[in-house]
Amino acid sequence: MTNVRELTSQAPTNLPERSSSSPHILASPEEVAANEIVLEVKDLCIEFHDHKLPERVVENFNLVLHKGEIMGIVGESGSGKSMSALAIAGLLNRKTISKSGQILFEDKDFLNCDRRCLRKYQGDEISIIFQEPMTSLNPLHRIGRQVEESLRIHHPRLSKARRYELAIYTMRAVGLPEPEKVYRMYPHELSGGMRQRAMIAAAMIGDPKILIADEPTTALDVTIQAQIIDLLKEINVSQGTAILFISHDLSLVEQLCHRVIVMQQGKIIETGITHDVFTNPQEAYTKALIDAIPKVEL
Repeated sequence: MTNVRELTSQAPTNLPERSSSSPHILASPEEVAANEIVLEVKDLCIEFHDHKLPERVVENFNLVLHKGEIMGIVGESGSGKSMSALAIAGLLNRKTISKSGQILFEDKDFLNCDRRCLRKYQGDEISIIFQEPMTSLNPLHRIGRQVEESLRIHHPRLSKARRYELAIYTMRAVGLPEPEKVYRMYPHELSGGMRQRAMIAAAMIGDPKILIADEPTTALDVTIQAQIIDLLKEINVSQGTAILFISHDLSLVEQLCHRVIVMQQGKIIETGITHDVFTNPQEAYTKALIDAIPKVEL
């Protein structure tokens, strides 16, 4: 995929086809660790106040994410992984929670800055792919309009023709067939895999530095899952995009991520290079998660 941000100043005259299906080789954990830090989370704590008693859902969460790195966050439902991701994306409801710590991106603290500041980065520098595209996409709007949304917000000087050209370019780059046709379709007219690709196109059209993928393959069959994982690899390798990959599927994390964070009851209980954690887990909970991975015996 070509750097889409560069195309906002000069649209391509001939939009290239998507790259070949050859495997995309990820950089080693040691290589990405030498890159610049794009995100740092320090002592993040989140507490709900929508019940009689306060409920601590994330406690002392720490993370350092480098350019070009894919970081996995795993744990059972309710472990705090998605809540941590929503905090990083600036999507928490501020009226019913208390929070402390820091979420540092460039020279800004996302956890403590105001909404106006956050909106400058949301959907442009930091994008998110949600678990279920059918509930994330607006059923009343065509796919093309939704893919273009961040361009209308963050690049208002772009003409309608330029937005269209960039949308078609990005939709083709993420593997959507006949993007000119898909552009005019509604979400219910697409398959689950095509809807997820449309969500990825919407997230990537502004060429973000960080992509948060929150359970992006849960609602898909295994064949489409493999295609989406390959697409995330391509985005990482070709764009240098840092990816936070949240999942309860450890087999996907093992094949995709450079490093992994294991969460339980809102706390990080283990973290490290993915291969090291999977081959030599230190915590009983991590061992139980790994043992729960289905194994095919022939």
